[in-house]
Amino acid sequence: MPELDDLVATIRAHPGLRGKAAIGLVSAVLGSSDWLGGPGDDGAVLAGDPGAASVVACGEAMWPPFVRADPDGAGFAAVLTNVNDLAAMGAVPLGIVDTIVATQDVARTVLQGMRRACELFEVAIIGGHLTEHDGEPAVSAFGIGSATHPLSVTRMAAGQRLLVAYALDGAMRPDFPFFPAFERRAGRCAGDVRLLAEVAAAGSCVAAKDISMAGFAGSLAMLLEQGRFGVTVDLNALPVPDGVGLAAWLTCFPSFGFLLCAPAGREDELATAFADRGLHCGVLGTLDDTGLLALRRGDATATVLDVGAEPVTGLAR
Repeated sequence: MPELDDLVATIRAHPGLRGKAAIGLVSAVLGSSDWLGGPGDDGAVLAGDPGAASVVACGEAMWPPFVRADPDGAGFAAVLTNVNDLAAMGAVPLGIVDTIVATQDVARTVLQGMRRACELFEVAIIGGHLTEHDGEPAVSAFGIGSATHPLSVTRMAAGQRLLVAYALDGAMRPDFPFFPAFERRAGRCAGDVRLLAEVAAAGSCVAAKDISMAGFAGSLAMLLEQGRFGVTVDLNALPVPDGVGLAAWLTCFPSFGFLLCAPAGREDELATAFADRGLHCGVLGTLDDTGLLALRRGDATATVLDVGAEPVTGLAR
């Protein structure tokens, strides 16, 4: 139990989780959010004609010190994060629009990183804006996708099964809590992110959330808080790459990591779809209506958050 308590303390102190509280400003200014009418979370669905595919739009801004320190990596990440956001909503990526404010040399390097990511994920940069500027650089990108069966938190319900899917190829970066599985998966990456649209269409997945800078637990709390759901996560079922400690894994940003909600009885079908691509998928628990995010290891259980009393983002629905 002390080991589990230490893990919970590490998760709760994770700056990536705590930093999400700033998102509450959106609701404070714009009012209640909605996945269709907006404002959404990372993305929102634009309803099309009845029976037609929906357009999904999302956006990401890169942290300026990251852009300054690694403009190539920031350009790559700007595409990666949008592709993952689109996948988490059951969308196939159609294009990327970017905005860059930087010196010409930095802008060139950012665009090179974007081009490399676009080639990897088979998506094009279809437009954007560039301003030459000698001060602090700024990079943002926006993804456009198409979804026939959008994944949505509005479809979550108590009794559904929670799964997680990861690409475990590769190793953790030594200088930053980022696990770049794409370096090893290479040509498989484009198909990996498109798999979520396939399982959404099949009905084996109804809602999803990409694991981002908030880490596993922070991203899961963001997913749960939309409906004040709870879950007890079986850590023994969590896929973890060789050579990576559990605390580091739960607080890192994996290049391919998704939380998935499956109708009860279809979790094995969903897990098999990922396993067939050489991805690792674990069934972690069952959604309930307690609002408590807890971790279980053997006979020991510890609560991480009560998402009803302590929301991560504070977005109002």
